[in-house]
Amino acid sequence: MPGAYRALFAPPGTKGFTTAGLLARMPVAMLGIGIVTMVSRITGEYGLAGGLAATVALSSAALGPQVSRLVDRHGQRRVLRPAAAVTVTAVMGVTASTVLAWPVWTLFACAACAGCVPSVGSMVRSRWVALYRDRPARLHAAYAWESIVDEVCFIFGPILSIGLSTTWFPQAGPLSAALFLAIGVFWLTAQRATEPPVHPRDGHSRGTALRTQGLKVLVCAQLMVGAIFGAVDVVTLAFAEERGHQAAASLLLAVYALGSCLAGAVFGLLRLRAATARRWLAGVCAVGVSMVPLLLVDTLPLLAAALFVAGMSVAPTMVTTVALVERLVPRARLTEGMTWASTGIAVGVALGAAAAGYAVDAAGAGRAYAVPAAAGAVAVAIAVAGHRRVRPAPVALTAEQA
Repeated sequence: MPGAYRALFAPPGTKGFTTAGLLARMPVAMLGIGIVTMVSRITGEYGLAGGLAATVALSSAALGPQVSRLVDRHGQRRVLRPAAAVTVTAVMGVTASTVLAWPVWTLFACAACAGCVPSVGSMVRSRWVALYRDRPARLHAAYAWESIVDEVCFIFGPILSIGLSTTWFPQAGPLSAALFLAIGVFWLTAQRATEPPVHPRDGHSRGTALRTQGLKVLVCAQLMVGAIFGAVDVVTLAFAEERGHQAAASLLLAVYALGSCLAGAVFGLLRLRAATARRWLAGVCAVGVSMVPLLLVDTLPLLAAALFVAGMSVAPTMVTTVALVERLVPRARLTEGMTWASTGIAVGVALGAAAAGYAVDAAGAGRAYAVPAAAGAVAVAIAVAGHRRVRPAPVALTAEQA
């Protein structure tokens, strides 16, 4: 492991909370696809399966920031365990509904409650902030490390969820996601020494973090980036199926995540001089432009290469976005602010997947890559128009901080 990353884990407890965070974040990549696989195998109704997955995603977008706001006010342990218990119970309800043949409305009711899943990535990043707020170089490496963890979840999570549901029993994927969440959250919240302190509320921390200047710009850009992710997933699956290799879709999407993972690892080692807002603008532009080559590919090998290159712009942009949130949002609203950024991604994924599905039906998979390309163009427009609003106040660095 490079020295910059080894240095992160010198303080006691750091290895424990990042490992617990990895386990607790697996459901983000497992739950939606697990529900789709379970319902489609049992009923053959992809519309019902997609509707349930969308319900979970939109419920997470609605409830996630509220859970994080409570965390900022009362602490991680007091909030995350009850929230995770609600989610685990709801997932058990979804699976029980399929076994006991309950009415369809019970599936959607339980799926809506499953959105209470806490934004564990924000919780882990806030622990890194508590450790390294005054050491920007270390904090940059920590954000990059967590982006690697995110990509590991998205590389292996869907494969594990689909594999369990198809080779064991249909409910195995969603239930395993719930088990990961329960174990990970319990382990994370048991580590009290690294839990961020609760900051008293003041005039700067009342209301929602979304009122912070610049945060709405970041969330809107994240919405379009999420639309790219959701559209790429759906269109790539259709592209591989049209060419008679549907099983290759998971490998193609893993290549996309791998490109992001490798780029994030390298990005965390760099000592960056450019202003954070300028790096964010460049990153969003790179994500948007990287969608254009997808319109030109006509074979699976070319698509794999294009996706790998496109993925290389993702993690650096996500790292920079989190860094901006940390510098823009008051400390007493930090977890909520980070969750709003991830909420933009979640809503965008749902919208992008829906738009891409219609485009595939209407024009075929090759032309449907116009959907992520269009989302990328909108993301670039938002970043260009709003990057001045996301400039944080300048911070003077000392030799010790670097």
